[in-house]
Amino acid sequence: MRPIEFIAHNHVALLHRGIEFFPALISAIEHAHSEIYLETYIFTLDATGRRVTDALLAAAARGVTVNVITDWLGTGHRQSVELRRILREGGVHHRIFNSWFHRGVARTHRKICVVDRETAFLGGLNINDDLLSDDGFETPLPAPRWDFAVRIYGPLVDAIHFDIQSQWLLLGGVNLRYRWERFRERQAKSSTAIDHAAMAALVLRDNLRNRRTIQRTYLKALGNARHSAWLANPYFAPGRKLRDGLAAAARRGVKVTLLLGVGQFRIQDAVAHSFYPKLLKSGVRVVEYRKTQLHGKVAVIDDEWATVGSSNWDGLSLFVNQEANVVVRQHDFARTLRGHIENAVEESVTIRPEDFANIPWHQRAWYGAAYFLYKSILRIITLGRYTE
Repeated sequence: MRPIEFIAHNHVALLHRGIEFFPALISAIEHAHSEIYLETYIFTLDATGRRVTDALLAAAARGVTVNVITDWLGTGHRQSVELRRILREGGVHHRIFNSWFHRGVARTHRKICVVDRETAFLGGLNINDDLLSDDGFETPLPAPRWDFAVRIYGPLVDAIHFDIQSQWLLLGGVNLRYRWERFRERQAKSSTAIDHAAMAALVLRDNLRNRRTIQRTYLKALGNARHSAWLANPYFAPGRKLRDGLAAAARRGVKVTLLLGVGQFRIQDAVAHSFYPKLLKSGVRVVEYRKTQLHGKVAVIDDEWATVGSSNWDGLSLFVNQEANVVVRQHDFARTLRGHIENAVEESVTIRPEDFANIPWHQRAWYGAAYFLYKSILRIITLGRYTE
């Protein structure tokens, strides 16, 4: 596993929901003067997607080099073809990640944009309308999707740029030797003092050097927690190590609050429910967010450590897909993110131990069967490397 490198002198701004993220993203694209890299899992040609597309096309028209990566499965084949036509006709370079599963089952689930090697965006938001469900049916949501991204200025941008550029080159057929030479030649940008500067690190998950980096980052943070751990995730189906990490923190007196999204996929909810009894018994507070679709993948530990990114707490994100998170060590940032999680918890339903004490046997059987099916599929996908 590649060690996590914290870099000082960054300014990291939290962006909540599309109402904050898309204006910031489009503004950065509109002010670009040399180069844009954009990588996303879903790129939908809805009203929001069209605004981003128009900004990218306008940038290319004024001479900016624009490179866009989309995932074939996440975006969908038909929409990928249409998007490629529109972008290429407008001078935007477009590459599709793993079409027709030519490179196995792994997806790029990352959401990254780097503009002029000066500004980076990273988080959980895809390029789609956050008032429509992202499950492919575009069902109207009762409220905007609950999600986060960050905007970054400072030396960390160079590391993010290097990674997304390497992804672009790899999809273009550049061999590993050339990528290694580029890695050795990489020079960090000079650090300059920034008001309210933050220590921050880019944490990646891939199937080469960073197979378990995100999971181990979470485990280390939970292991070092002293007072509180606030975690939010839409798809909760982690392996045993992460479940044990949550339970161990709660047993030693850490206030652990787990905010989960529910209601999107029935089998996903059943798998998550199969873990509730042991988590609740250990003292973990489990809360279900039912107001709208929860899509944020965020956590705050002791108001000192915070993460925002694309990685869910499920087998696909932790063992299969390519993911990208940012970890921030700054009190003000962590406290702001915790405030958002606390507000969502107040709007949610807390699950009590007694809620599971007398559930019908057939419901328990369904939870167990869902978990068995899920575990079996993950073991097949990961060629046996997935473990509980």
